[in-house]
Amino acid sequence: MLPSSIQISGEPLSGAEVRDICRGLRDNAVRLLSLRGCRLCDRDFGRICRALAGATSLAQLNLNLGVVSSPSRIKQLAEALRTNRSIQSLFLHGSPLTDAGLALLNPALALHPALVALDLGDCMLGDEAINLICGLLPPDGAKSGLKELTLSANPGITPKGWSRLAIAVAHSSQVRVLNLDYNPLGDHVAGMLAVAVASSRTLEVLDLEGTGLTNQSAQTLLDMVENYPTALRSLVLAENSISPELQQQICDLLSEGEEEEEVAGGAGDTQEWERGREPAAHQRDSSSWMCPSDPSSQMVLMTSGLGDSLLAETEM
Repeated sequence: MLPSSIQISGEPLSGAEVRDICRGLRDNAVRLLSLRGCRLCDRDFGRICRALAGATSLAQLNLNLGVVSSPSRIKQLAEALRTNRSIQSLFLHGSPLTDAGLALLNPALALHPALVALDLGDCMLGDEAINLICGLLPPDGAKSGLKELTLSANPGITPKGWSRLAIAVAHSSQVRVLNLDYNPLGDHVAGMLAVAVASSRTLEVLDLEGTGLTNQSAQTLLDMVENYPTALRSLVLAENSISPELQQQICDLLSEGEEEEEVAGGAGDTQEWERGREPAAHQRDSSSWMCPSDPSSQMVLMTSGLGDSLLAETEM
């Protein structure tokens, strides 16, 4: 039997459902587990953590929107991650982690052999958390690290913290997708990020939606795209005080670079094929693959399709 997907959204979990989830994890029959916004008692959360610790088929774990809601749950998840060796994508968007909570999780995240995508959006993080996250983006050639990082809506991070992240991104040999939307970055931080993008050989997607940018930032980014060859293919600048003309110019230049890569063929074709799967791998609160539970059946099981396509690149 092929590993399946379990996706439940915004529902209270019964004891029977928790038992079924644990059984599926223990039997290595679950590839994608999403409990986005679900309500369950601490005892049942602990049961699920103990089951996922030994799961070898589980590759995506989504606990977005407050499932990891206390220090005790953070510790239980950290303990599970220390044992688990299969999870490639972990989504904790909207969890009240704070810097202290991330410090509890960090050792397990740093040592996990398979983790490549991490969503810590809206997790009440600050500069201390950024120091830990930079350790997940090791310098070129040091070791493997994150390929996708989401830090949306963490207004407690200061320009000092963002500058440190920019340096880590510039020297990372892995990161390809960076989502910083809905943080009060401003033009100064955007300038540092432009330098990081120009230095990075891998960053393909940068989301700066709603980050307080102006035409000053856009002009810097335009100069970067126009004059420096980068791997960047997508730059999101919506909901900023940037003229439509500047946004269009940047978009046109990025499109031209992508067309040239397609014409070149060979390696360019392979890169384009990989990029086409990234939006599916990048889990956000409104992601297309996250299905709300059916009123008549809270648990959704799928044996093919989503899980396989989301994780194909890591298994290549």
